[in-house]
Amino acid sequence: MVRAARRRFATEGYRATTVRHIAADAGVNVALINRYFGSKEGLFEACMNRTVDELDPQTRVRAASVDEVIARLLTHVVEAPNADDPLQLLLLLRSSGDENADAIRRRTLERFTEQLAAAAGWSAEVPASQPLLLRAQMAIALMLGLVMLRTATEVQPLASASADQLTEPLEQVLRVLLDTRT
Repeated sequence: MVRAARRRFATEGYRATTVRHIAADAGVNVALINRYFGSKEGLFEACMNRTVDELDPQTRVRAASVDEVIARLLTHVVEAPNADDPLQLLLLLRSSGDENADAIRRRTLERFTEQLAAAAGWSAEVPASQPLLLRAQMAIALMLGLVMLRTATEVQPLASASADQLTEPLEQVLRVLLDTRT
């Protein structure tokens, strides 16, 4: 259900997506979605949380190094434009016009950037590490922009670029933003 909902929310937006469409895509009835998630808003929040959980390098296992963080981010960003991962990133970006959904999106992005910054060495209690939060936000903006150009606008040659063509330059930029050892 969450996979079907993420695809719908990412491609059609929150407002245009209905629980009936999601239920049809998932092969379930609307009552089952309401039972597990309570509402469209609850399902949207579950989608946002699942997306961050899959992208976040600290969710399941704490990242051993900034290298691991960068590798995981690259894996999700350089996927083919028609793969599910980039659509998950678009879900974080697409405005819904719904105040509650936008608040969920904002909280999710803030949590993700704080976790990404923490993996790179940021701590809210350490003033000297504060620039890492801004750098993590810049890294996320870069990833979202790349995905948007590849999927929503299909700007060439970016849209048809292979993972091999994207990985090295993107890794260099992410390393500049997130690796405090350089």
